[in-house]
Amino acid sequence: MKIVGGPASQLLAARVAKNMECELALVEFKEFPDGELYLRIVDELDGDTLVIQSTTTNDQIIYLLQLIDAASDGFLRVVIPYFGYARQDKRFKLGEPISARAIARTIEADEVYVINIHDQHTLEHFQLRGGNPAMNLSAAQTIGSHLKQMNFVSPLLISPDEGAIQLVHDVAQAMQSEFDVLVKKRVSPEQVQIQPKTVDVDERDVVIVDDMISTGGTMAEAIKLLRGQGARQVHVACIHPVLSLNARLRLYHAGVDSILATDTIERAESCMSVAPLIKQGVKAPP
Repeated sequence: MKIVGGPASQLLAARVAKNMECELALVEFKEFPDGELYLRIVDELDGDTLVIQSTTTNDQIIYLLQLIDAASDGFLRVVIPYFGYARQDKRFKLGEPISARAIARTIEADEVYVINIHDQHTLEHFQLRGGNPAMNLSAAQTIGSHLKQMNFVSPLLISPDEGAIQLVHDVAQAMQSEFDVLVKKRVSPEQVQIQPKTVDVDERDVVIVDDMISTGGTMAEAIKLLRGQGARQVHVACIHPVLSLNARLRLYHAGVDSILATDTIERAESCMSVAPLIKQGVKAPP
């Protein structure tokens, strides 16, 4: 098998190639003066290919489609570590597209893998060769194993809302740590208080875990809250570090001690690699 990395996932592709002891193909890509994108897989493929490319922007989606077309002659596996448009998975108003479905239907491959996609129902929209189902891999173990090595004092994992509870539960299980969820509690007709549901955070090292950090607004409020309740340290950990606009400034201004993320999106904060997860999740050659 040869590993082909797109422009958004160059480092991750190299790590996967090393983990799987496979050859990493050289790929050239550029943009023409009119804005059109171009790429070329320089190395010859051997008919069994694994393409790795996150779709963080519209351009990266085009690059993914070009990579798939260039590698389409043999058995093709595609890993999309961060699947863009995944949160546009429902139609809320008349005339709206289900954009996650529209993007999924453009992917022509034998196997597709994503990592902690927003809603697993999106997997049903991939129409793969041979009728194979698209697969969702969870990076909970990746995060839990990393956090376990950080020597926290009386560690507590926090879910910022009900939607992330399963992820935080799985990370806590891998870390062998307690976890809790933030809940809203109305203390007066005008005032709402946000606090952990059951566990006291005083003098504990707290890690807020979510699948994604986008603008950082929700995380910043949670950090201030936990600081005010006596947490010794407050860290945030996520799978997909979108970190748009001034997200980093908001988090550090709120008092976060560190931002920890995987390399589904390659950022300075990407201290945990999902390369071993991809190696474990990708099926054996047919």
